[in-house]
Amino acid sequence: MTTEPLDKFHDECGVFGIFGHPEAANMTYLGLHALQHRGQESAGIATTDGSRIYRHGQMGLVNDIFTPAVIDKLPGRTAIGHNRYSTTGESQTENIQPISVTYARGGLAVAHNGNLVNAQEIRQDLEESGAIFQSSSDTEVIVHLMAKSRGGHILDRLVETLNQIRGAYSLLILTEKRIIAVRDPRGFRPLAIGRLGDSWVFTSETCALDLIEAEYVRDVSPGEIVMVDQDGVTSLFPFPKMKASPCIFEYIYFARPDSVLDGISVYGARKRLGLQLAREAPVTADVVIPVPDSGVPAAIGYAEGMGIPLEMGLIRNHYIGRTFIEPSQSIRHFGVKLKLNPCKETIVGKRVVLIDDSIVRGTTSRKIVKMVRAAGATEVHVRISSPPTVNPCFYGIDTPTHQELIAYSHDVEETRRYITADSLGYLSLEGVRSAVRPDLSPDSTGFCEACFSGDYPVAFPRDDTQMSLWTQRITHV
Repeated sequence: MTTEPLDKFHDECGVFGIFGHPEAANMTYLGLHALQHRGQESAGIATTDGSRIYRHGQMGLVNDIFTPAVIDKLPGRTAIGHNRYSTTGESQTENIQPISVTYARGGLAVAHNGNLVNAQEIRQDLEESGAIFQSSSDTEVIVHLMAKSRGGHILDRLVETLNQIRGAYSLLILTEKRIIAVRDPRGFRPLAIGRLGDSWVFTSETCALDLIEAEYVRDVSPGEIVMVDQDGVTSLFPFPKMKASPCIFEYIYFARPDSVLDGISVYGARKRLGLQLAREAPVTADVVIPVPDSGVPAAIGYAEGMGIPLEMGLIRNHYIGRTFIEPSQSIRHFGVKLKLNPCKETIVGKRVVLIDDSIVRGTTSRKIVKMVRAAGATEVHVRISSPPTVNPCFYGIDTPTHQELIAYSHDVEETRRYITADSLGYLSLEGVRSAVRPDLSPDSTGFCEACFSGDYPVAFPRDDTQMSLWTQRITHV
């Protein structure tokens, strides 16, 4: 049995919640299904009927976990749910979210998208004072801090807790009587608000609202806490205002193209990335071929900008699992061939431009280039709709170390030779900014771009030993 590490960054999770709906669990199941791309390791749903909290979580895909029999055991009109993507090391059932506890003030469930950069420090302090942790997730730190707080109202306890943590967090918190949504002051991870009749909905992406036919209202603002209970909606901004730094990779790769994040269409942004890439890195060729699925919108923009035909020359198999049995007789590029197969009639005798959103380790790009060349391409030119990825993320994205990122140790020409392409071109950081947010000046940031620039908005342990211990101890949510 072999596991093929995909040569991509992976978002750690998606969250969904609904208040005041007669089919809250079922709506949450559908919402998580729409957010399945944000996490395929495990999923969980917590509901409340007003008197207690019910929870079910399991390893696997949403559709396999939440059968009608399971949904029937999750009563109530209010629910939150969570999809999780695995990180390095073994998966643990203890890390399945929402994390649900019963403590002196009642029931509490928390679903978290992001990563806390000071979680290890807080966890050590809590353990020294007698706290017992059940998981390796930094989300459990939030639960312990809220339980420990002496604040009178849950909002007081929550604000006290959030004032102690640093990093990226889009949170959904469930009690017997309410849902609370929180987005960190920099707005690293997305979180949207919707309405479904008289019900309020919260979700990582608007594509989940579309599935359940809910109306998009607005995004939770960076630094905002939104509480919904029987008295209505309460919004507060209890933190000092900071410069917003939403993750730019959400627009390049993570989010579904049919979503709208902070008022920006993801599909529109990706198509503009391709148009800008055509301006910055043109090449004489016969056909543009996207690496599916995330490379498709950028390829459409590139083909339009260059006036070159677009063909779906690589066909993706969407039904591969996380593990597979490799045949004893070796098949070249086996892992990639499980996922992609060339359509030779669109390739043979052609000068091909391959469009992808990023190169991480470079291993998959190398195999795809060789596959396309073996299918009959006379030239293979690679164009990437983002800058070279030279830094890992510490704000909720599963990324390799510096040493595993090919662009950290190889310049563009060295990378081109490694992936065996005839030419290689990246989009500039200024080009990404102007494509995602055309209203910004080219030198404006407005995003977290640390994976490209190394400019981390929130400090984290810089010493290699500290970082190693930190990443081993705390599993990203």
